[in-house]
Amino acid sequence: MFVTAYLAFIVLTGLCVTLEITARRLNSPQATQTAVANPAFRRFQKLFLKAYFLALWADWLQGPYLYKLYRHYNFLESQIAILYVCGLASCVLFAPVAGWLPQFLGRRQTCLLFCLTYSVCCITKLSQDYFMLILGRVLGGLSTSLLTTVFEAWYVHSHVDVHDFPKEWIPVTFGKVANWNHGLAVGAGLVANLFAEWLGLGPVAPFLLAIPSLAACAWFVLSEWGQEDRQEGASGDKNGPLLNPPNAPKLQMSKWARFWRSCLDGLRCLLSDRRVMLLGGVQALFESVLYIFVFLWTPVLDPHGPPLGIVFSCLMAASMAGSTLFRLATSAPYRLQPGHLLCLAVLLAFFSFFMLTFSTVPGQPRPRESLLAFLLLELACGLYFPAVSFLQGRVVPMERRAAVLAWFRLPLHLLACLGLLALHGEVSGAGAGEAGSGTRHMFAGCAGMMLAALLAIVSLFTLGRNDADLRLEGTKLEGEI
Repeated sequence: MFVTAYLAFIVLTGLCVTLEITARRLNSPQATQTAVANPAFRRFQKLFLKAYFLALWADWLQGPYLYKLYRHYNFLESQIAILYVCGLASCVLFAPVAGWLPQFLGRRQTCLLFCLTYSVCCITKLSQDYFMLILGRVLGGLSTSLLTTVFEAWYVHSHVDVHDFPKEWIPVTFGKVANWNHGLAVGAGLVANLFAEWLGLGPVAPFLLAIPSLAACAWFVLSEWGQEDRQEGASGDKNGPLLNPPNAPKLQMSKWARFWRSCLDGLRCLLSDRRVMLLGGVQALFESVLYIFVFLWTPVLDPHGPPLGIVFSCLMAASMAGSTLFRLATSAPYRLQPGHLLCLAVLLAFFSFFMLTFSTVPGQPRPRESLLAFLLLELACGLYFPAVSFLQGRVVPMERRAAVLAWFRLPLHLLACLGLLALHGEVSGAGAGEAGSGTRHMFAGCAGMMLAALLAIVSLFTLGRNDADLRLEGTKLEGEI
């Protein structure tokens, strides 16, 4: 497995480079060309990306060795499952808080809070006390919720309200984030492997290495983003830090009212449009099994001795290949529909979990086949995320998107928690030598969930067969000549 992991990394790196070179030959949209040529926009974009990339880098560093660290502390698989459940449950609980905090603390201050809570989360990994590790998982859930919301909220507000750049330029920045994010993940796996295994510092090393990155992120936010906040305050932003202390209670009440109204409007949008409901079902089913996969890939492969950091880089490179394939498939020469690619992603995920039910038979493990199945699943993820993002942008109104996506995440995390709790129950009730059957049953359950997601996609496109919102612009609808 050691040699297999390195060979897979070399092959996948070559594939990613080839696909990226091919994709870059395509012409950029006019909006992208104009935005890149604007010096003020480029300065502002660089200001944001420096801090955000450091935050993402710190997050990715913690991916390869989390399960390994808990095993290093001699916790049972059932105990580790509870730790993961605590992290997922905290994501559910803190998702509304992540949307509420910037209104009261201010966007920049909430970004600083993220750096603080994630640093404390990393420090807790030094402890072998189970309840201290649970606290770390809770703080990790809060930090993850903040990472996925507050940085984007700061950027969008500053882009539109402070600098008055065109809204059409916002995807330019987040497209760059998407392109670099996979590269950061691949690099983080290599660095984590270097410190944890090559230098022999153990599985806690990547978590400690994340702390300087978070400190640097906080320094950029504090020193450079402060200029943006001064402009924001001068413009009289009502969503920034609290102003006019005498009226503070009234202001807080209005923000609470806006928050709950936003939640209710998002729920109404979800229930009133079948397209939104079906798309939410696909997202909940697909992304919940990814949380289960994140828990299971290490115990499936680690007993066979692969370098976990390199395996993690391989997985991220496979996801990068899928994302680049999506860009190529939807480009002018091919014009494949995102809905078709979403269907392909779910089929690949189903096939991956189907393979895993046979490669994880207790007493007859086949780690190379399992690694291949995991790579196939990450390739599916690379296709899935841009496809579902495109469809969400078309069927979910912009002003309701944040609230609707928050409702999407609720069943997503609940399904993942139920899956891990079911695995915990099987592992706890199994005798020695039988623990692997729980893993196999979980993969079979994930395959069943992918079949349900596939049925939801078929229903979505049967419902919107002639719906232009679900298709790329410039393509013909069914029945058109």
